[in-house]
Amino acid sequence: MADVPITTGQSQSLGQTALMPIRLAMSVIDAPLRWVQKTFGLGGMAVFFLMPNMLIFGIFVLLPFFINFAYSMTGGTALFLSDRTFVGADQYARLFDCTNYLNPNTCAEDTFWTAVGNTGWFVVLQVTLMIAVSLITALILNRNLMARSFWRAVFFFPVLLSPVVVGLIWKWILQRQGLLNFGLFSFGLEPHVWLNDRNWAFAATVGVSIWAHMGFYTLIILAGLQAIPKDLYEAAEMDGTRAMRVFTRITLPLLMPNLFVVIVLVLIRAVQIFDEVYVLTGGGPGTSTLFVTQYIYETGFAAQLRNPGLAAAASILMGLVLVVLTLMQLNLSRARDKKGARK
Repeated sequence: MADVPITTGQSQSLGQTALMPIRLAMSVIDAPLRWVQKTFGLGGMAVFFLMPNMLIFGIFVLLPFFINFAYSMTGGTALFLSDRTFVGADQYARLFDCTNYLNPNTCAEDTFWTAVGNTGWFVVLQVTLMIAVSLITALILNRNLMARSFWRAVFFFPVLLSPVVVGLIWKWILQRQGLLNFGLFSFGLEPHVWLNDRNWAFAATVGVSIWAHMGFYTLIILAGLQAIPKDLYEAAEMDGTRAMRVFTRITLPLLMPNLFVVIVLVLIRAVQIFDEVYVLTGGGPGTSTLFVTQYIYETGFAAQLRNPGLAAAASILMGLVLVVLTLMQLNLSRARDKKGARK
């Protein structure tokens, strides 16, 4: 049977029929939206559309924060808040009960201050190296390389892995019978127990964290590099400007907004480090790779005599530190922008 051609009128009719459910749904939604706009104005419309997001934010962010703060004001080992006793600021006083804050052995909660010291060193090393490595990698990947897209995918691939998978991969490489020791033995070198050495274990946590996350920050910096107008580089090349001067006078200043975002994200991630390190070293050997987040987890859930109130107090303090650091960086960024605007 021959196909019957569909005329333009029939096509329009079919289109109108298909749009009928959409129009019906829009007419149902339109009435309450018009009422909201008429009653509360345009500001009310904005609140109306923000309400679902604010509701989700309140349930999953604000409510847990207030519950956590309530836990920090209680004592005992009971898990449910209704079964715990109110102790006021005793948990905070216990955390700050120290003779010398630089010597954890003089503190009532020495494990907490050991974790604070380890986290501080980790943040300094990891943030510095992460930014440097990501910047260098982005500069290289921004050049006209052979198979450039392939290399970009290679550097980004670890970001797609679960932190637990990352920890297991590197534990398999660095353990006593691991791949690295097998390679050393194959070349006639003496194997080393990497994860049982305090210094090497700490270095491994820094290196693994950089390997796992640098692809994401490299991508942000690479986007900033590609947004810089090529005309500036062509003009600098015509003037015979040295490569280092081009980097310091053109690339780096125009890249600062992206670098600022990277610094904030890297800093927050470094302070909250937990997953891959917990799988890789478990905080050992001893407490050499014990960080604040792991201390909170073990104190609140994994310890034989768990103390949810103490863990909650430690998490509140960590959150306050993150807020202070972020505000400091925001103020520095605003001061830099104002200084640039005056110039």
